[in-house]
Amino acid sequence: MNKHIAIYISNKDDKKSLIKEILCGNLIERLNGLKGDLFSELTINKFIEEEKRHGRFDVATANRHSLTKSSEGERKKALIKHIIANNPEYLIADNVFGNLDIQSQEDIVHTLEDLSKSIPIIQITNRKKDILPFITAVFRPKGKFIIPIENVDSMPQNSRQNFIQDLPKPLEKVAVESDSLVKFDNVSVSYLDKPIIKDICWEIKAGEFWHLIGPNGSGKSTILSLISGDNPKAFNQDIHLFGIKKGSGESVWDIKKKVGYFTSEMLQGFKRSDTIERMIISGFYDSVGLYKYPNESQIATAHQWLKLLNMFDIKNRNFQTLSSGHKRLVLIARAMVKHPPLLILDEPTNGLDDNDVVIFTELINKIAKESDTAVLYVSHSQEIGLTPDFVYELKNAETGSTGICVN
Repeated sequence: MNKHIAIYISNKDDKKSLIKEILCGNLIERLNGLKGDLFSELTINKFIEEEKRHGRFDVATANRHSLTKSSEGERKKALIKHIIANNPEYLIADNVFGNLDIQSQEDIVHTLEDLSKSIPIIQITNRKKDILPFITAVFRPKGKFIIPIENVDSMPQNSRQNFIQDLPKPLEKVAVESDSLVKFDNVSVSYLDKPIIKDICWEIKAGEFWHLIGPNGSGKSTILSLISGDNPKAFNQDIHLFGIKKGSGESVWDIKKKVGYFTSEMLQGFKRSDTIERMIISGFYDSVGLYKYPNESQIATAHQWLKLLNMFDIKNRNFQTLSSGHKRLVLIARAMVKHPPLLILDEPTNGLDDNDVVIFTELINKIAKESDTAVLYVSHSQEIGLTPDFVYELKNAETGSTGICVN
């Protein structure tokens, strides 16, 4: 077997068990008895749990922040540095590029390429495009073994139309004061005298489909928090949300009613054992869990979404038993059940496999085409087939990131 290999998986495969079998020396015999380490979000999450439980910061980022308070990019850079310092005899690299900007992706490739000169690298990936350039042998799981793939590009892909039914109509239209949903006029934000964004001028109108891009640390999360109403820095700025000037009396909850929000990190927040049906219905109440008895119209609308997602027959199944990709479809339906004026998707494809990305892309394009909801897609990934109308790009600068429409 080659020194460095990739194991190409789908979200139907049990990745945790696969990693365990490798670390135990059961799956790849030549690694038996060697000390391995895991470069993965799974490892990061364990360190974060330690921080929360014991206040112990075993891994610190370059700016000496805890992992809990750092971005995904900062976390990954800190973890690989920590792993290298431990001198492993081989490395399992899982979801290498998730949530990393282009420059950070290049940096991590160089780091792993240098490391590959001294120890074996076993990559686990669910995206063909992410296979590391120095890896020439690709395998896939089959039962308790891994078998070689002669040509990974020949692996079958989902090509059928997944969402045939029309998008469900809203029960009632969410009222907004203006066709202009988000308007920033020379908005600048700093933290502890460190400028984050500077003189941002940007407008999102009803029904538009935007892609927000920019390097890690360029202020994308800051901009999202200014829109969603969670950031006190929005006050005393020239920001209009849904036709109302920020700070003129609206509450955070008034804003949240008009925004549907999905981020891949939400998957960690929904731990309840609710059914798929109840998860979608809870979107009417913006609650984690369903605490009110829905009316017949709400149930009927939820059933329309379930039929669109091809999940009506499993509506009583536990949400937690779904794959990562199908959980996202449910949570996007939950965010869209009220047809909010604005839908924000923050790194939504992180962790999805190739087939699930095709399904996700079809659903988002359908929402953008068949509803009045404006879509704000925030990601480093330019997914094939996803068709935003406009791109707003943030560019890092010492005086604060500036923004420009690049269409």
